[in-house]
Amino acid sequence: MSIPRLTDAEVSALLAAHPEWTLRADGKALERELRFADFNEAFGFMTRVALYADKADHHPEWFNVYNRVQITLTTHDADGLSARDAAMVEAIAGMTGG
Repeated sequence: MSIPRLTDAEVSALLAAHPEWTLRADGKALERELRFADFNEAFGFMTRVALYADKADHHPEWFNVYNRVQITLTTHDADGLSARDAAMVEAIAGMTGG
């Protein structure tokens, strides 16, 4: 099943609304690094995102070291960004206040 990619205008609007995210050099993914007070806060955040991701059937690529979480969002079936990534950005914004 093919999932439609976001248009360049949709990606630009998403980035304008969420400047804490950056477009990966190849234009096919969004990246963000978050820092928390400690490992417990970082892991709690990852747990909340994991619960959302499982319900949405769209899972981030991520990396965690102590209080830092690096997230990459892309839709492999779209070979780039899709509405699923935009929804994940919005969900994460709701969990982080930004």
